[in-house]
Amino acid sequence: MKAKTVDKKFDEGEDITKYLDLSTARRLNEDLKRVNVDFPIWMIERLDREAKRLGVPRQSIIKMWVAERLEKAS
Repeated sequence: MKAKTVDKKFDEGEDITKYLDLSTARRLNEDLKRVNVDFPIWMIERLDREAKRLGVPRQSIIKMWVAERLEKAS
C-alpha cells in the first residue's frame, strides 16, 4: 500500500495500525542518557511526597516537571 493511501485512511479517521509493523516502531529522540543531579534533602522529601500523592515514582515526577518547564521555555 502506498503512503498516500495510508495517509488518506488516517485523515478519514480509519484505524491504520493494521498497516504498520509495530515490532520495529520507536519514538524519535527517545534514546536515553543518564544524568546525575544532587538535590538537597528537603527537595527529595518534597519530591517524594508529591510523587506519592500522584502515585508515580520520584523519577517520573522529575521528568514530568522538567518536560513542562522545557515546553514553556520553547
